[in-house]
Amino acid sequence: MSERHTDTAEPLAGGRMDSVEDPATEAFVAHRNLLFTVAYEMLGSAADAEDVLQETWLRWAGVDLETVRDQRAYLVRITTRQALKRLRTLGRRRESYVGPWLPEPLLTAPDVAEDVELADSVSTAMLLVLETLTPTERAVFVLREVFDLDYDEIAEAVGKSQAAVRQIAHRARSHVAARRPRETVSPAETRDALQAFQQAVETGDLQRLLDILAPDVVFLADGGGLKQAALAPLVGADQVAHVLSRITPGASLEPAQVNGHPALIVRIDADIDTVITVRIDDGLITGLYAVRNPEKLSHMERETTVSR
Repeated sequence: MSERHTDTAEPLAGGRMDSVEDPATEAFVAHRNLLFTVAYEMLGSAADAEDVLQETWLRWAGVDLETVRDQRAYLVRITTRQALKRLRTLGRRRESYVGPWLPEPLLTAPDVAEDVELADSVSTAMLLVLETLTPTERAVFVLREVFDLDYDEIAEAVGKSQAAVRQIAHRARSHVAARRPRETVSPAETRDALQAFQQAVETGDLQRLLDILAPDVVFLADGGGLKQAALAPLVGADQVAHVLSRITPGASLEPAQVNGHPALIVRIDADIDTVITVRIDDGLITGLYAVRNPEKLSHMERETTVSR
């Protein structure tokens, strides 16, 4: 949920420039995918990340480039500061969000999965873990662990001393390690689990569904008050399987690459109705995440480039 801007920065922030006109524009366009990824990992929202990029451009356009030693670091700093401001605002909005809040899914290119660290960092499961950090902890973790920025650069970006940033990084790393998936799951394993899940749902085979779900599986559905969805997490294979068995008979399930991982798109009459991603531990589905809020599905119509 974000306010959309209509100023002259939109073509830049949206990546729709037909030509490069000056050094400031050239630098911004060169680093745009990186800046979008930084903002998205901090916010979990592509719409808000685009807004942050517009704010970043407005500030960057007024900078005297002669005073900038490292353009990439400077742009990341501006983006981080703008994302932090927006993250604090979004935190207040999410308190009144209807039902569970899930990150906005992105249709990503298959090659994103080849960068295991990048794919892990933008996965739904990881973005939900990052939601449990404070805004500053999230910024420090993302900049250090995902983008490997030096502590002095991070300190500049978040307005803290290097010593404080090191402590925050240690705290955030420990927090994330205790909550992230226990093992790295290959794309092939995820595809196999999703294929079994898809077949069980399509055939209505309840036992087959129970076989792929962990006993303590958690199902989160984000309708945002705009689409029907459970208003609280569903826990347990029996309860989750019962809900999934009621998926609209006329729906089609289509494999896709979402946030760097295999996923399923549920279509009704060719329109995207739901995007389902999963978390897998020890070969079983331990987390099912279904985004139904139509305001969060616009980035499923075309591939979004994420980059480190």
